[in-house]
Amino acid sequence: MITIQLNEQTLKIDKNIKISELLQQENFPQLGIAVAINQQIISKSNWDMQHLHDGDNILIIQATQGG
Repeated sequence: MITIQLNEQTLKIDKNIKISELLQQENFPQLGIAVAINQQIISKSNWDMQHLHDGDNILIIQATQGG
């Protein structure tokens, strides 16, 4: 297990988890979101390859429509 920060919440997760797996596990949609790890945006094409590490700070932002 490793400890990460997900949108300012402490979370313990499996050691070998990838971004795409974290999104599914935490019920985030796959569309209309942006993911940053340690203040660096991660391209959606890399979500299936990018492993998370102990102490990572993940920010997930969901696009919204407004007027």
